[in-house]
Amino acid sequence: MAQKQHIAIFTTASLPWMTGTAVNPLFRAAYLAQDSDRDITLVIPWLSLKDQALVYPNKITFSSLVEHEAYVYWWLKEKADVISGFKITFYPGKFSKEKRSILPVGDITETIPDEVADIAILEEPEHLTWYHHGRRWKTKFRKVIGVVHTNYLEYVKREKNGQIQAFLLKYVNSWVIQIYCHKVVRLSAATQDLPRSIICNVHGVNPKFLEVGQMKHGLIVEGGQKAFSKGPYFIGKMVWSKGYTELLQLLSQHQNELSDLQVDLYGNGEDFDDIQKSFSKLTLGVRIYPGRDHVDSLFHDYKVFINPSTTDVVCTTTAEALAMGKIVICANHPSNEFFRQFPNCHMYNTGNEFVQLTLRALVEEPLPLTDGLRHALSWEAATERFVEAAELNEAIQEKTPLSPKPLVQMSSDDWRKSVEEASAFLHNTVSGIEVARCAFGAIPETLQPDEQLCKELGLDFPEHKMLFRH
Repeated sequence: MAQKQHIAIFTTASLPWMTGTAVNPLFRAAYLAQDSDRDITLVIPWLSLKDQALVYPNKITFSSLVEHEAYVYWWLKEKADVISGFKITFYPGKFSKEKRSILPVGDITETIPDEVADIAILEEPEHLTWYHHGRRWKTKFRKVIGVVHTNYLEYVKREKNGQIQAFLLKYVNSWVIQIYCHKVVRLSAATQDLPRSIICNVHGVNPKFLEVGQMKHGLIVEGGQKAFSKGPYFIGKMVWSKGYTELLQLLSQHQNELSDLQVDLYGNGEDFDDIQKSFSKLTLGVRIYPGRDHVDSLFHDYKVFINPSTTDVVCTTTAEALAMGKIVICANHPSNEFFRQFPNCHMYNTGNEFVQLTLRALVEEPLPLTDGLRHALSWEAATERFVEAAELNEAIQEKTPLSPKPLVQMSSDDWRKSVEEASAFLHNTVSGIEVARCAFGAIPETLQPDEQLCKELGLDFPEHKMLFRH
């Protein structure tokens, strides 16, 4: 009998935070687990109650790991009608207000027992390894695959001294990924070039969106009814860097041409009040609402999805809008390359083109999705692409320690491995020094989980023997 593949998927966020790195790895785990030859574990961050209150919406909090785990399984069944046999385990995390993200605490490789440490998938590998101190990922696992979700360089460029920060971050990202990953999948060319990387969109959409699209198509074909009664909208986290800066610029520069336009914006986030105030100054009709789940029936009747963001890698909401049969107006940008194959996706290069495409979209009807394009948006297709891109079905070499050789006998491959080992040693040394960690942006005192996290995760304190719940 063939031995089961043990795959651990580590990610940087979890539901109920509706962010891409919470939702997409969850679906990846669910669909990979449908192959009975694979044993899948989804490894997600556990936050203390104080951090949960900062991150999770609608005052949702969990007092135990069991509660959180049950919520994730419930959401997958309730919101996507997907049942899967994957397991969930937790690593200690803390929320960084400065970075607006969750960072790992301690050596999170220890969440997986050595005897099943086969394949690790790092969702946001740079994020998971910036401050990693402990067992080397490539030593622990036979194969480590990184999936790059986020265009960190673009976000950093928008901050103070952004160009300098982006220059440094580019090299740090390449360095840690070179050390810790055997293979990297970049969702689009909007991400930086990385060692051992391939570009492939390995994400799909919640099957509920495809059901909406089929329902809308049925209204047109079978009943001759009008499928869409509303105009354009945009949904996204209410922070300026998520497309609102570009949208405000486009609308403000072309108010005369778009004078009859009514646009609805949906989202929650730190910049909600500022965004609402800025858009209210326009002479156009712009209405701003709190965020809702994109699959909510409220969005079914909108015909045009406008997404001018250029910070995304592959925008999930764009894929969802296409799946629902809508027309999409987006920038001609590497992050949107996957969507170029869809006839309902219209890309602009200039503000004037944006105006022309938007006005045309208001009077034309979307074309129905072909079976092939519908499949391309599904998680079944995304999983097929991932298995191929990550070479999951190829034989994996056993873990072998690097044995020293005389210099004259070392091949170029031996030299590469030796340099990589030295780099890994250097990174592990620096990441173990508290002053150095903080200087590079780590949350203070996160080399090991604190007493509260240890208590909640069932770890020993102060010895910090990592007895994670499985």
